[in-house]
Amino acid sequence: MSLHVAKKNLIGLTLEQIQLEVQNIPTAKKYTALQLWQQMYRHGNTSFQTMTNLSKPLRDHLHQYYRVDYGHVQLDQTSVDGTRKWLVGFNDPRAVVESVLIPELKRHTLCVSSQIGCSLRCSFCHTGTQKLLRNLTAGEIVGQVMLAAHGVHQFDSPHIHNKKKALSHMVFMGQGEPLYNPRNVFQAIQVLTDPQGLQWPKQKITVSTSGVVPLIPKISELGVSLAISLHATRNSLRDVLVPLNKTFSLETLMDACMQYAKQSSGQRITFEYVMLDGVNDSLGEARDLVKLLKQLPAHVNLIPFNPWPGSDYKTSKPEQVEKFLETVQKGGVHCTIRRPRGQDILAACGQLRSSEERKKAALSASA
Repeated sequence: MSLHVAKKNLIGLTLEQIQLEVQNIPTAKKYTALQLWQQMYRHGNTSFQTMTNLSKPLRDHLHQYYRVDYGHVQLDQTSVDGTRKWLVGFNDPRAVVESVLIPELKRHTLCVSSQIGCSLRCSFCHTGTQKLLRNLTAGEIVGQVMLAAHGVHQFDSPHIHNKKKALSHMVFMGQGEPLYNPRNVFQAIQVLTDPQGLQWPKQKITVSTSGVVPLIPKISELGVSLAISLHATRNSLRDVLVPLNKTFSLETLMDACMQYAKQSSGQRITFEYVMLDGVNDSLGEARDLVKLLKQLPAHVNLIPFNPWPGSDYKTSKPEQVEKFLETVQKGGVHCTIRRPRGQDILAACGQLRSSEERKKAALSASA
């Protein structure tokens, strides 16, 4: 009786790893790995049988032992403002994450998840209410990007690499802390930026972290952009909003940002700041923010809080957000407001996943 062997997923493997996979296949050539790689990432091909530049025996062998699997879309929603959100599932029944595409006039930004749930428990973040189940694999991270690329018909044109891409920017700002899953996140970045594949410009990929200080220098080594979930200007408040601050204080975080700036030749760092009514939105805190960031190549992104059921926080009043913005700008720090997007489709990280889980639980209870 022969045992069924699960097919290995090629999505998420680096080109070098695929070379190792195919080198012992009798019908493979020296250039087979690159052909396969380009079929997957330049043409968005998921079926070996349609990769007609490969020999028939080779295609049959690949089909028998391997798969090209992005995961599957469980839910696809588009907001009235054009924001699009995918609920993506993988082979593990627990593995459900969210990806969000935010279209703007000059850029189309894809937010991807790096973990299922999160362990950081930031008090304002909905994903923080979902316990960490596990890290995503490199394939599950890259799969989110490929599903989105297909979703916006990026591979429909044979000359796709000669025209403006539908997806222009990517940020690890979905569910999870990317720097608590560094091996898979960094491998996914290597796959996405490979010049013979998807060719993502490194500076257009951003890793957003709540402040895992020891790994911030690695971001500059990768050549990608850095974003910091800051949200407070003093340790006492940040300890509450972002409990990771108890491990890596603001002082150590700012030192790491300074090191990143030096290593990356002054590349601008984005500081995310969720505006919480009566909590962190005073003009005094705006002035403290200027003092904290004045010596860095900083861009502050003010984010009006997106309320979720059970949250203890309220959104700052629009006029207070504007005053906060003006204070920071007058202090000489670049600052903008991120306008709320996709509120009608539960676009805050983790909301859609929780909503669907509540629906399933209700159905099970009524059955």
